[in-house]
This record gives sequence, C-alpha cells and structure tokens, in this order.
Amino acid sequence: MTKTTDAEPSRARRSRRQGSQGKGSQRRSWPLALVALVLLVLAVPGALLVAPGFRGPAAPSPAPTAPAWQQPPATLSAPQVLGPLQPSAPVPVPAAVTAQVDPVLRADGGGTFTGTVQDALTGQVLYDRGSSEGRVPASNLKLLTAVAALRTLGPDRRFTTKVVQGPAPGQVVLVGGGDVLLAAGESQPEQVLGHAGLATLAAAAVQALQASGTTGEVKVLVDDSLFSGPALNPNWQSGDVEAGEIAPLYPLALNSARFDPAVTTGPRPQDSAMAAAGEFAARLRTAGAAVGLTVAAGVERPSSPSPSNAAVLASVDSATVAEQVDLMLQVSDNYLAETMGRMAAVAMGRPGSNDGATAVVTAEVGAAGIPADAAKLVDVCGLAMGNQVPARLFTDVVRAITTGADTRLRAALDGFPVGGLSGTLDTRYGDTTTAGGAGLVRAKTGTLNTVLALSGYVVDADGRLLVFSFIGNGLTPGAAGNKEALDRAATALAGCGCR
Repeated sequence: MTKTTDAEPSRARRSRRQGSQGKGSQRRSWPLALVALVLLVLAVPGALLVAPGFRGPAAPSPAPTAPAWQQPPATLSAPQVLGPLQPSAPVPVPAAVTAQVDPVLRADGGGTFTGTVQDALTGQVLYDRGSSEGRVPASNLKLLTAVAALRTLGPDRRFTTKVVQGPAPGQVVLVGGGDVLLAAGESQPEQVLGHAGLATLAAAAVQALQASGTTGEVKVLVDDSLFSGPALNPNWQSGDVEAGEIAPLYPLALNSARFDPAVTTGPRPQDSAMAAAGEFAARLRTAGAAVGLTVAAGVERPSSPSPSNAAVLASVDSATVAEQVDLMLQVSDNYLAETMGRMAAVAMGRPGSNDGATAVVTAEVGAAGIPADAAKLVDVCGLAMGNQVPARLFTDVVRAITTGADTRLRAALDGFPVGGLSGTLDTRYGDTTTAGGAGLVRAKTGTLNTVLALSGYVVDADGRLLVFSFIGNGLTPGAAGNKEALDRAATALAGCGCR
C-alpha cells in the first residue's frame, strides 16, 4: 500500500518552515533597507558638496544687468539751474494787483500802511497807496546804506586793522581801519564775523618785534581817529542805547561791538575801540611771553594820530564789503550799518561822522539815478525816528539792485532775507495765509515800536519780477496782525497771476 498520508504532511511541514523562514528574513531586511535609504539621502547632498572639487570651479553666474538710471553716464549732463527770467512774461494788470494787495494790507489797530509795487524791468507802477508820502522806514533804510557802500567802497574792498611802530621806543599802536567784526582769537577766513582775529594779529606782531630786536616791555596804544564827531548820534533814543540796539561808534570793534558773538541782544561795550585794544594787549602778552617780551598794563590813546608812513609790524584784513553788506542786511545789524556809512564817507573824502554818513548815502542814492530829494536822513541804520523816506524810493532802490545798470549793486542780493528761511524773515511765512510766500519773498525788514516795513522783490506766478515796499507808521505796538499784513501782501504778489 502506498503511504501517501505521511508524505503530504511532510511536504506541508517543509513548506511551512520555509515560509516561516522567509517572513523572518523579510523582517530582518526592512531595517537594513531603511538604513540604506537614509545613507542614500545623506550621500546625495554630500556628493553635491564634494563634486565641485572633482569638476573644478563652477562658471561664474552672469552679473545682473543694472537699470539704465543706475549705469554710469557716458557724458556729463548739462547743469540743471533756473533759467533767466523772460522779459516776455506777462506784466500784471494794476487793477488785478490792487485787488490782491489792498484787502490784506490793513493795520491791526491804529496807524496806516503806505506801499507800492513796480514791475522790475520796466518800472511800471502796478500798485500805489501813498507811495510818495514820507515815512519812518526803520531798518529798510539799510538798503540805501548798502547802495552807498557798494558804490563808494566797491564790493571787493577789505578793511585793514594794523599794528605800527609807536611814537616812542617800546610802543606799538593798534590802528582801527573800519573792521568792527574782529574776533578775539584766530582769524577765521571762511567767516564774515571774525574773518580777522586779534590773536593772529598779535602773533604776527610778536614775530615782527622779535625780528627788529625789540626786547623788554611793550606798551600798547590804540588809534581810532578814522571816525570823527560824536560817537553817539543824538537822534538815537537813550532807551535804545541802553537796550543795546546801538553803541558809540568806533572804527574797530570785536563782534560788531558785542561782548559775545553768540549773544546779539543786551548791553554792548561803550568804548569798543578800547575793548578791542585791551583784548589785543592780552593776546600780545600771551604770544610775547614765549620770546621774552612783556606787555605793560593798560591801553592808552596817543596824543595824535599815527603818521601814514609809520612802519607796519602786522596787519589783518576784514571780509569784503559785499560780504559785510550781506550780513548787515540779513541780520539788520545797526552798528555795522553805521560803520559802513562812515567808511563810505571817508572813501569820498568826507568826515567819518554821522553827518558825513547821511550826506554820502543821500548823494550816492541820487548818483545811482534814484531821485532822493524827498528823503530826510538823520542816521544810516534806521534806528532814529527822525528819518523820512517814501516807499517809492525803496522800490527804486530794489530795482537798481536787481536789474539796474550798476552791476556792483548785485552784490547786495544775497543779503535779502528769504521768507521762512533766513535772516530776519526766518520765523515768518509759516501760517496758512502766508506759506505761499515762503522761499519766494526776499525782503528787508524794518521794526521799531510803532513802525513796520518790508521792501524787496518776488517773482510772481507768471515769472515776472516784481519789486515792492510796504511801510506802516503809527501802528499799535505789539499788534500781531501788522506783520501778518505785510507778509500777506508780499505773499499775494508771489501767487499773483494778475491778468
């Protein structure tokens, strides 16, 4: 009998054993496959990192192309500047200008305004309110002084402060030459105020004294004889002098007769020449100590002016007249204005006095082709209430500066304060009614207790250059609306398309 029953179970058992072994093998192979997969994943980036070492450096990527506006220019472009004013720009219609200016030029409280507006190129009167009436002009008067200084002295003139040999051995004389903007320390060539310094002058004087064999003690004298007449104008009110609006005039001073260049209000030295000489002596003492020179205490005035041929030991020069005129107009410096008037008088052979200054300013305005017969001047800075000048004279002066035939007067253009930006107009033109004039109105201010004035120029909306002058007299002191009236009137001109 064939034994089939035992054979089948045997094969089945082998088959089951083999299946069981396969499953175990599969269970053992899964972790190995997982490890291999992880190794493969890690190997790929590693290979990418190592591969460049076998391939060599990769080719550089092309640089991104910059847009045209970032590319260096092939040629230099033409400078972008404002073009010249076109004479063909339309002239405003007088009735339209009046309609703009009249409603805003109103006094706040008491007093009245006069004024005029002219086309700068033709002189055509575009607005007139009592422009021939004499008025107290306050510091607008400095515009006339600027014209006289630029005409008589010239824009490039400088004033020299020098040290010369004294009348006796061991004496030196500090001679004032009209520079009232001296600095106590070193000269500052980039500045107008302090362009020439007493420390620089003293150091140069010591070198000259040492070279000449001078030893021992040196005595300092001061010669301020360039100016004559009363140092204080009797037309100035004592309260203004006490408040430091002005001081006695001498042909040399530190900081425009201020104790501190950074403090432009309050009391001033009452003898600026002696104050400057005292500072020079102190600087000479310091510089001389190193070479055995001593300086005697105290400074004196000589019994007579130094002769013109006295040996010059050292000297320093001021900023130019043009630069000083611009400073005078920007900050409305009374002391500097009075000095300019006296220096103009000296240049024309007149006495360096108040009378000489007022006479030369009046004469030079007339010589510039501007009728000045109606003007009455008792000082040249505008501090005195006795001055009388009509508004029309100021527009004629501004026309001469901006467009007149005498190009020397162009040097005063930088001195006009700019509305909202510079000088005595830097804090104005900031409200909604005057902001349109900010940066556009260029004008000299004038301020006294009951007087306000504004004279200058502006380019209107059509590109026409206009000159103007507005003067208020008898005004209520401190009334805020009066300055606003002036500024609104000038702003109206700036925005005028008055056709």
